[in-house]
Amino acid sequence: MSVQLGLPQLREGGAPASGSQPLPVAPAAGIPARRPAEAPAGLADRYGRRATDMRLSLTDKCNLRCTYCMPAEGLEWLSKQAVMTGEEIVRIVGIGVDRLGVRELRLTGGEPLVRADLVDIIAALRQAHPDLPISMTTNGVGLDRKAAALKAAGLTRINVSLDSLHEETFAKLTRRPFLDRVLAGVDAAWAAGLGPVKLNAVLMRGINDTESPSLLAWALERGYELRFIEQMPLDADHGWTRRNMITAAEIRELLSADFVLSPDPRARDGAPAERFEVRRRTAGSADSPRSDSLGSDSLGPVLGTVGIIASVTEPFCSDCRRTRITAEGKIMSCLFSREEFDLLGLLRQGASDEQLAERWQDAMWLKPKAHGMDHVGLDAPDFVQPDRSMSAIGG
Repeated sequence: MSVQLGLPQLREGGAPASGSQPLPVAPAAGIPARRPAEAPAGLADRYGRRATDMRLSLTDKCNLRCTYCMPAEGLEWLSKQAVMTGEEIVRIVGIGVDRLGVRELRLTGGEPLVRADLVDIIAALRQAHPDLPISMTTNGVGLDRKAAALKAAGLTRINVSLDSLHEETFAKLTRRPFLDRVLAGVDAAWAAGLGPVKLNAVLMRGINDTESPSLLAWALERGYELRFIEQMPLDADHGWTRRNMITAAEIRELLSADFVLSPDPRARDGAPAERFEVRRRTAGSADSPRSDSLGSDSLGPVLGTVGIIASVTEPFCSDCRRTRITAEGKIMSCLFSREEFDLLGLLRQGASDEQLAERWQDAMWLKPKAHGMDHVGLDAPDFVQPDRSMSAIGG
């Protein structure tokens, strides 16, 4: 089967149409759809950013039903045939690393642990790319049985979602009574050497927000790095409101009851989390939750760090370095983009690595400035929530 160089024509939303005409002008923006010849190498966009951090979803399926992600009854899952095979994943990652400047890979979902061939995929990726940092985001259910095998296969480190240490609250948020299994998975990851183990927590008003200081204390005692994430409008029920979410400023205030946070001196370097050094609050500590006005000696020793990902109230879009591939091989240049570009379809039609790389570059060239728009503002009047929930995109 012959494949024309360049991009097939796209219908609204990014689905390939019949025929082999090149892409028209991007919808509504008046932007040339093809990346110009003078554009920088790699996965560059029109705003001077270059994606080097690849997030690749292995599946849309998940064994939890978190209230901020999907409805209680779950979602309609992709068919097995629609999802990338292990071989296709390895090839796509290879194009990103060898041709387009990808320097870090994170495997996401859905829940990656539900894939039976997960260990084989990681082993193949490691064999192809001995020095590539490969991390994975998981809910931790079943991780206790696989952590050692994942480390042996070549996984570098792991992020585990953990919103509460209380069984009742955990079950309310996830709609599953699996807290003990998640905690066992976190311990197994640490024991296997998948560190630094990072924990991701979403605070929900009136549910788990008051637990934030105790959750941080628990993580610090065990050497884990906790990251609080502002709830984003990526829930399948479309019930998100700016008024109900816990903001980064509120998170810092909640933590200040027990801790003093000081800016981490290390460069952020495009990371989504703003990191803080954490010291125990004692008599005489500064009142401000972000203060480092006192000397480090008077504040006491650094216990560890905490991160806050403030995508809504303190966006970091200007330094975004991520490119996303969904479980069915669609390129999403932005987490909130409403346009997707089919990479897997071209691959299965017999496209060369060069053609696939060009497709990827053209898609990333159209990356929006912020939040799927030409400006920041997840609560702006013109913001339209993507049809996909977080589990269907890949975090």
